[in-house]
Amino acid sequence: MTRVLIADDHAIVRDGLRRILQSAPGIEVAGEAKSGDEVMACVRAGGFELLLLDMSMPGKNGVELIKWVKTARPDLAVLVLSMHQEEQYALRAIRAGASGYVTKESASALLVAAIRKVADGGLYITPGVAEQLALALRPHADDLPHQTLSDREYEVFGLLVTGATVSDIAAQLHLSGKTVSTHKARILEKMGMDSVADLVRYAMAHKLIDSRDD
Repeated sequence: MTRVLIADDHAIVRDGLRRILQSAPGIEVAGEAKSGDEVMACVRAGGFELLLLDMSMPGKNGVELIKWVKTARPDLAVLVLSMHQEEQYALRAIRAGASGYVTKESASALLVAAIRKVADGGLYITPGVAEQLALALRPHADDLPHQTLSDREYEVFGLLVTGATVSDIAAQLHLSGKTVSTHKARILEKMGMDSVADLVRYAMAHKLIDSRDD
């Protein structure tokens, strides 16, 4: 029996996931979490073997949360279930310690298959993610500009290109406005761009921004 913790800040999503998993033989929903802080508390308490994790939740989230989880419990399997397309976060999630990345557009049968594979100690990656991993092995001289960003810078970049202001980002990431402004300046410098508008055009060209609302 694989016990799963569902972590997503939307109640309707958690309800849907619970129904899917409860109908799958050999899988048990051990609990739910709706924020990064709740995930951390649940990880400390234990009682499950797999974390089904949304990348975007209140509090500690995304790559930062995956790294924390794998440090606190290296044996815990993490499967990311995200609204973001693979091009945006899959590679960083895998590098942080996740064992798989599934988008919320995926069919329920695919999700269950991914859970079973990850629970058995395997990796669940699509051909697209496998290609990203292969390309990541190339010399750094071939990196695209956004691949030179640190995880935190990439997180700020992702929010900037969706229209979030410095103050919005500071509140969401629990950072000071000055720190966010510093990240913004470094992002522009590293990517060789002059404005957020340039970043938006780049993000759209490389499919790093969602084309629709959540």
